[in-house]
Amino acid sequence: MPATALGLSSAPASSMRKLLDCLHCEHRSLRKFCNMDAGALADFDALGSHVSVDSGVRIFEEETPTRGVFVVCTGQVKLSCVSKQGKTLILKIAGPGDVLGLGAALSGASYEVTADSIVPTELKKIPRAEFLAFLERHGEASLHAAQALSAEYRAAFFDVRRLALSSSAGARLAGVLLDWGRLASSTSGEMRFTMGMTHEELASLVGSSRETVTRMLSRFKREKLILVRGATVRILAPEKLEQMAV
Repeated sequence: MPATALGLSSAPASSMRKLLDCLHCEHRSLRKFCNMDAGALADFDALGSHVSVDSGVRIFEEETPTRGVFVVCTGQVKLSCVSKQGKTLILKIAGPGDVLGLGAALSGASYEVTADSIVPTELKKIPRAEFLAFLERHGEASLHAAQALSAEYRAAFFDVRRLALSSSAGARLAGVLLDWGRLASSTSGEMRFTMGMTHEELASLVGSSRETVTRMLSRFKREKLILVRGATVRILAPEKLEQMAV
């Protein structure tokens, strides 16, 4: 069972400034919320604390009281929920620039999902009261928070549409791999990313079975659409995956 967020080791933001610096972060442009003007960004940089976690660490759990938000600086975080029957549904893989727990922090409600790191991950942890005070001081940040929530809604809509309307599990898997490849290419220029999920977890994300996902990945490799070395996946033929994902 992953550790809860209460067990995360943390340090003041200033003590990790050489490793994590909002003002010079290469991922800042990837997500709307972090891409603020210099004054707001400097204020944001001083907020909260930074935490560094290994893979498999629970950051927060659904239906627990909101303590604050977590901004993903590096790494990947799996967002999921569990049914009353105990079945886990993976909703999203969050990456650098994503703000976890934003909706819950703004509303004061409990966390809607569970967040677990799937690779070593760096996070910026901001208590709710401190985060809300920051939004009150900076109108731009408030606007960006609203835009980030809107982006979450749109992403959820497209994910549901992909699950409901895609013609096959292969089409859904191709779409997910393309999404991750495009995100990786926005910083590295290459569609190469780390696959921190098991085949069973990937199957949950695309609404299929583990056997089908394993078979489709083998097909993609055989047809030279992707190259897999260990946990690293490289997209070799994005245009062909795009055709499959329609």
